[in-house]
Amino acid sequence: MVTYAEVEIFLYECHSLKDKRSILKRIKNRLQKDLNIALSELDFQDLWQRTKFGIVTVSESAEIGDQIIQQALELIDFFTEVERTVTNVEIR
Repeated sequence: MVTYAEVEIFLYECHSLKDKRSILKRIKNRLQKDLNIALSELDFQDLWQRTKFGIVTVSESAEIGDQIIQQALELIDFFTEVERTVTNVEIR
């Protein structure tokens, strides 16, 4: 099963694209290190206080895929300098 999430994030402490890249790199590294997922920035590359991630995992069941995505969302919430504003999850 493939589980996919689109996550829009507001970055509070960013004052430049350089700050944004630094924070996003930390989030990406942590997610990829702790969970077996693929992720990419999908939108808002030119805005320094907003981003949109696509997160994907492949698992043997929808339940496991959903658990992994939920863990990824919890890890994103762990970072105090960002706030998830919109989250959409699909299981296929």
